[in-house]
Amino acid sequence: MKSIINYILAIVMLSMTAFSIHAAKYEYRTVPNDPLKAKLYTLPNGLKIYMTVNKDQPRIQTYIAVRVGGKNDPAETTGLAHYFEHLMFKGTQNFGTSDYKAEEPLLDEIERLFEVYRKTTDEAERAALYHRIDSVSYEASKIAIPNEYDKLMAAIGASGTNAFTSYDVTCYTEDIPSNQIENWARIQADRFEHPVLRGFHTELETIYEEKNRSLTSDSRKAYEKMLSLLFPNHPYGTQTVLGTQEHLKNPSITNVKNYHSQWYVPNNMAICVSGDFDPDNMVDIITKYFGNLKPNPNLPVLKFKEEAPITTPIKGDVMGNESEMLFIGWPFPGAGSREVEVLDILSSILSNQGDAGLIDIDINQQHKALAAGAGMYNMADRTAFMLIGAPKEGQTLDEVRDLLLAEIDKLRKGEFDESLIEATINNYKRNVQSSIESNDNRVSMFLDSFVNGTDWADDVASIDRQSKLTKKDIVDFANKYLGDNNYAIVYKRQGKDTTELKMSKPALTPIVMNREMSSDFLKEIQSSNVKPIEPVFLDYNKDLTIFNTKKSNIPVLYKKNETNGLFDLTYVFEMGNRHNRLLGTAAQYLDLLGTKDMTAEQIKNELYRLGCTFYISPNTDRLYVRINGLSENMPQAVALVEKLMNEAVVDTEAYNGLVSRILKSRDNNKSSESANQRALQSYMIYGDAAKKLNLTNDELLNLDPAKLTEAIRDLNSYKHRIIYYGPYSETELTSLVDREHKTPAALKDVPNVPRLKMRETTEPIIYVAPYDSKQLKMMQYSNNGEKYNPSIEPVVTLYNEYFGGSMNSIVFQEMRESRSLAYSAGAYLSSPSYLDQPYVYITSIGTQNDKLFDAINAFDEIINNMPQSAPAFALAKEGLDARLRTEREIKDMVAWSYINAQDLGETTDVRRRIFEALPSLTLENLTDFQKADIAGRTYNYCILANIDDIDLDALGKLGKVVVLTTDDIFGY
Repeated sequence: MKSIINYILAIVMLSMTAFSIHAAKYEYRTVPNDPLKAKLYTLPNGLKIYMTVNKDQPRIQTYIAVRVGGKNDPAETTGLAHYFEHLMFKGTQNFGTSDYKAEEPLLDEIERLFEVYRKTTDEAERAALYHRIDSVSYEASKIAIPNEYDKLMAAIGASGTNAFTSYDVTCYTEDIPSNQIENWARIQADRFEHPVLRGFHTELETIYEEKNRSLTSDSRKAYEKMLSLLFPNHPYGTQTVLGTQEHLKNPSITNVKNYHSQWYVPNNMAICVSGDFDPDNMVDIITKYFGNLKPNPNLPVLKFKEEAPITTPIKGDVMGNESEMLFIGWPFPGAGSREVEVLDILSSILSNQGDAGLIDIDINQQHKALAAGAGMYNMADRTAFMLIGAPKEGQTLDEVRDLLLAEIDKLRKGEFDESLIEATINNYKRNVQSSIESNDNRVSMFLDSFVNGTDWADDVASIDRQSKLTKKDIVDFANKYLGDNNYAIVYKRQGKDTTELKMSKPALTPIVMNREMSSDFLKEIQSSNVKPIEPVFLDYNKDLTIFNTKKSNIPVLYKKNETNGLFDLTYVFEMGNRHNRLLGTAAQYLDLLGTKDMTAEQIKNELYRLGCTFYISPNTDRLYVRINGLSENMPQAVALVEKLMNEAVVDTEAYNGLVSRILKSRDNNKSSESANQRALQSYMIYGDAAKKLNLTNDELLNLDPAKLTEAIRDLNSYKHRIIYYGPYSETELTSLVDREHKTPAALKDVPNVPRLKMRETTEPIIYVAPYDSKQLKMMQYSNNGEKYNPSIEPVVTLYNEYFGGSMNSIVFQEMRESRSLAYSAGAYLSSPSYLDQPYVYITSIGTQNDKLFDAINAFDEIINNMPQSAPAFALAKEGLDARLRTEREIKDMVAWSYINAQDLGETTDVRRRIFEALPSLTLENLTDFQKADIAGRTYNYCILANIDDIDLDALGKLGKVVVLTTDDIFGY
């Protein structure tokens, strides 16, 4: 009787959640209706494992997450979680060092000195202490092997080596070949159990460069200000992830070590994996290497005082260079709460993909503000729901506030169509289908569940619960939580931020790189017996179907979607802004128009209801009309898009609003660092030619908008191609295209317009433009006019891998690890995209203003006298070989690969040539190439910086200095 009862109970349990036993050792859990078919394990030491199998390519995306972040930083050393993340790349007692016993006393002395340094206030004494820290660190660097973790990742063919820290989690990411699971686990387990904090002071300066970069991001500062207003009693509001400038300059290695031993324990960690593997084998290997990690039964519990209810709007201001914006926020419980689940739908009713939400239609579509939207800042303990708006010309931030709050009032009054909820759910379901094609998205879902402390079964059922929400539910929720007075408001104004501190660069001795050294650990990994994965390259004759439509004889590049019910249909026109300067503005204008029998709002609502999206995207050389979404609704979506393109009705008021928005956006661009950087780089490479592709302000103000609708309507009369990826058969697709695609019987040739010419660098010129920031942006550019040469592509690819391709590259080692000049830097030879384009050499760096000449000299040294290292070369070659073996061009990527090959006059997959040539390439080949094609190049420079901080006379010794104004680089 007992066995029968147990059997019945087991059946009942399987109907709720399924369990299985692997090798009679580990229980795992599955969840019904889970699109990922995930298996969830918890090892005896508390380590959680989330896994999902995806056989698309022989690779595995891995996340190792620790449930600790900026909110757990000690108040006296904020930023600790983030800089410990950086230090996790420095190695262990087993790797990253040639002799740990000799290195250890030096590291202990550095730790002791930092404890004295952080408590010392006298500047002269601090300088002397820092000099001592620098001296001991230099001695320790003679023993260390910098970047050996990155060498290990290169050896196993990993890509995407990175990490990130938020308020709630620190996560370490690797994308590995599926035959390297054991080596990956062995490396990671050693890294997490026994990290050694070497290279501390140079890495901290790198982190300070990251902090400098953040100080230019006004939106980041506004978010942090909002959190401080909403959550004044929680670390979300009292400290930031990157920490304060003072704390970053006064670190504690002792605190860092204590932090690791307290938080980096298996019962506070999760390993999330998605890709091509056997689950039983995966859990065995993870258990083998991570199963002996010791848990911490006394994990600290974050305690904080509950926030007092907001009864009157709380206001705050943020100053910065960038254009004005407004943020309105309401506090909510954490990301895993039922309230946030409802809030998610409410947020999409307000703003969804910029299409059919209340804010989209009422504010953006009608040009009542420059831009507006709604969204959530989800965190484990608390969520901030925010409205964001940017004012149009002549509009105050308070006027934007009133517009946004009026949309909240409409929600409370129920002034929206209930069908918007159903449409939102359909789009969510579509997005899930689309997102789970990516391994990275899959593990991100696992990560959210782990960090937020939610049950995976609950996560899977979330959309089902949301689909049951009614209009009354949303209205009641809005009335309960989104009141007239219970919010915070942040005014992001233009002006000088007086809270920022100006820090001079420290006197750092570049550390020794020891490129020829290798630990025994690395040698063991390199010599491990791993069965190689055979590469798969495309055969365009077999992997892609090409046929012509019957009606207009349009070539179709067809690839069937065997995975899900989504489609992607793209019209590809070989004409862009250089062929017709109206196209960029015409694409924006069409988004605001309706037809004789449908308004713009109705069209957007219908596409949203169908679970489909549409956009027209022109660039310099091509224009794309893309329609994608649920395949079951493709005929209606295509018919609607064709109707709009061919029957759009001119709306003068909409055009005037668009022009006003464009002019204001252009004005705002002048205060944006990233926009200034792009404009300056374009000016250096193309001169005024690129700017002439855009309509001038006067042209916009005087243009007849009918010319824009004519430009769109005329598109389909030109020769073009169609790319299709979806479930339709060739016959079904042909029938649909012939029926709905509005084209004449004979298509016109695309006008022959010369391609935009890139400047050749015949003499060194330094273009300098002003931007007030703690960190300058510099780019070098060299163009000798060499055109595409397929025979050198293998050595170009290997050169980029060795010199500038990853954290194991020469550039990363020299510019970041050795000299601490930047958070990120790069240098590479860029291959042409078209036969008539040249190879160009590019460098880029963001660094503190007073490090400019250090950066210039360092680039000059390593580019022209490339450091040579046989071990580094071997690793670059191994890493490139592993990636070529495991990369798979699949799904719609096949068609784009074919087009890219055609652009270069190729008829086969260009990766095959690289793979076949790779075994015979030597370091001598690379050195010969570098001496012949890289060394001694002439460069143009562009530098975006506070010009008062730049020595222009010293720059003049490098070449001709051209000081530009902001108006010069933008051209308007």
